[in-house]
Amino acid sequence: MNIFFFFRKLLPIMVLVLFISHFSIAQQTSTPANQSQKATLSGQIRLNQIGFYPSGPKVAVVAAEAGNTFYITTIDLRKTVFTGKLTEPRTSEFSAKKTRIADFSALTTPGSYVVYIPEIGHSYPFEIKSKVHQEVAKASIKGFYFQRISTPLPEQYAGKWQRPAGHVQEDTQVLIHPSAATTQRPEGTKISAPLGWYDAGDYNKYIVNSGITTGTLLSLYEDFPTYFDTLKLNIPESNNNLPDLLDETLWNLRWMLAMQDPNDGGVYHKLTNPRFDGMVMPEEAKNPRYVVQKSTPAALDFAAVMAQASRIARKFPQALPGLADSCLTAATRAWDWARQNPAVLYDQEALNKQYDPDVSTGAYGDKDVTDEFIWAASELYITTKKDSYYQAVPIFPDTQMPLPSWAQVRLLGYYTLARFEKDLTPVAKKDFPQLRKQLVQFADELTDGASKRSYATVMGKSAKDYIWGSSAVAANQGIALIQVYRLTGDKKYLDYALINLDYLVGRNATGFSFVTGFGDKTPMHPHHRPSIADQVEEPVPGLLSGGPNANAPRQDKCTTYTSTIADETFTDDDCSYASNEIAINWNAPLAYLASAIEALQSKAGYSSGKEKP
Repeated sequence: MNIFFFFRKLLPIMVLVLFISHFSIAQQTSTPANQSQKATLSGQIRLNQIGFYPSGPKVAVVAAEAGNTFYITTIDLRKTVFTGKLTEPRTSEFSAKKTRIADFSALTTPGSYVVYIPEIGHSYPFEIKSKVHQEVAKASIKGFYFQRISTPLPEQYAGKWQRPAGHVQEDTQVLIHPSAATTQRPEGTKISAPLGWYDAGDYNKYIVNSGITTGTLLSLYEDFPTYFDTLKLNIPESNNNLPDLLDETLWNLRWMLAMQDPNDGGVYHKLTNPRFDGMVMPEEAKNPRYVVQKSTPAALDFAAVMAQASRIARKFPQALPGLADSCLTAATRAWDWARQNPAVLYDQEALNKQYDPDVSTGAYGDKDVTDEFIWAASELYITTKKDSYYQAVPIFPDTQMPLPSWAQVRLLGYYTLARFEKDLTPVAKKDFPQLRKQLVQFADELTDGASKRSYATVMGKSAKDYIWGSSAVAANQGIALIQVYRLTGDKKYLDYALINLDYLVGRNATGFSFVTGFGDKTPMHPHHRPSIADQVEEPVPGLLSGGPNANAPRQDKCTTYTSTIADETFTDDDCSYASNEIAINWNAPLAYLASAIEALQSKAGYSSGKEKP
């Protein structure tokens, strides 16, 4: 009787325990996805297709009609780990299209997940983990290896994209174009200028574009030397006594040195075929090559890069004996030439009326060299600590902070002055508070209203962002924000920079990750001769596609565009050199942005997520 009474008392408790246990198991194994017949992949959920840091911002954008609730589930859709509410619909800045934002920043548990929305399906998979962008960062630098000239790319380093060397003979027998002829080097003289990187989807080499590219990579090393001292890229030089980033950059720097006329210090504008090659592999491109006219922009970009390279090389006297002195000598000679020839601009159309053969490759013509003088003066001042360089030109001609591009390099000089604030002499130190103020104001202008936009990114404030090479606009905006984060320590600027990286790898109106080989929806047909001609299905990895260009259909006449909306005017077609080409000056800011965020993730607290109970 007592035992029966005891079990009668215990039974309700046992039932309650069994109910709670069953409910808990059901919660862990069942999700709304299991109950839906529409659990299919949806390209209308746009997000970083690589992933997120545990304690970093995490946002997806829904570009379709949906209910109010979203779920983060395991990839098999069997377990829900986060539930949230979508924002109210937002109208695109460029059309009547609507988006809604799914913010799951509160989810810090490492793992592999998808965003699931019952009405439309699930997203591409993504990861939450520390070092989530490390492979993208490495590949964006390794992309330069695939652009190398004068050397074979063996399978050991290049994998399925292995190829013979290109332009081995051609670049050791480069002809002096009549526009570049001097008494010491008359027309038809042959010079040797091997090495370097192919500039873009074509096989030519341009000093102006190499300038901002090489300068950006050297700045990346100066800002984060500890990170790069141990980073390996699997390139032929990986086991020497230099960081791989510098090894790769030196491949181009040594070509640039060969582009200076030893007789007067001037620098040839470019090394090129008269016309673009066909869609052939590099080793099949056998057309004669020329160095064409010296120019003031080329001399100043060269001077800036060589001054920067000199101070970096000085830290490696055993690995790079004599290079620091050689670079500084080259920089000062190019500077002197530019001072004596301050307005020698490259006008390809005018040259073609005067000289033969006509040249129709990339012009990189620049009608204003104010910014090049500022950049070169800043780099030479920091390297030499001579006030005369700082005082040679107006360093701050106005209060503008124009975003860097190949034709606008002023901020590269400003970044250097900020980088070496502690080393400034009194003549520059007095200007630093104003420089700091202007850089912060620029960052605030970039980020103003970003969180309220249709894709909640810094990129896309206006249609002006969607120009030829818009992906580099997004990346260079990110660099500007990182520079201001380094100045102020305010993490919001780094968060916004990270958000622009999200844009580049999927959180955009096209749904593409613009980095070849990274993400589930990436360009498969970039305008890139080796990727077209190599018989390999996948394009060379780690290359940044140009991205949406509002004027692209008019510029390249490609007929496969499906939209003329500014942030959607993109087509994954190799005919689209105005939206889907690759270029070294686009890859460099991507490399900076992804690598800098990786280098800063611990300091910023991004990698400190904890497993939830």
